[in-house]
Amino acid sequence: MNIGCPQYVTVDELVHTVAKISGKEVNIKHVPGPVGVRSRNFANDRIYSLGWKPKIYLEDGIKLLYPLVEEQVRRAESSKS
Repeated sequence: MNIGCPQYVTVDELVHTVAKISGKEVNIKHVPGPVGVRSRNFANDRIYSLGWKPKIYLEDGIKLLYPLVEEQVRRAESSKS
């Protein structure tokens, strides 16, 4: 969940970040189709006015989350056997 983190990243940047953290090589293939939302505008002023400040930014959050997700995937794969 991204609440109040002022970081903007593209989908490509997100993919590269996850690939870096996972130690995996990913080949990105762009395909023709609808572009979707080019940018999301959000204001953090209200949440900041309550004294809240982000503690974890994207890359650090993925570093924390990735091992947990990886373990869940391993368990799910081993339970299929």
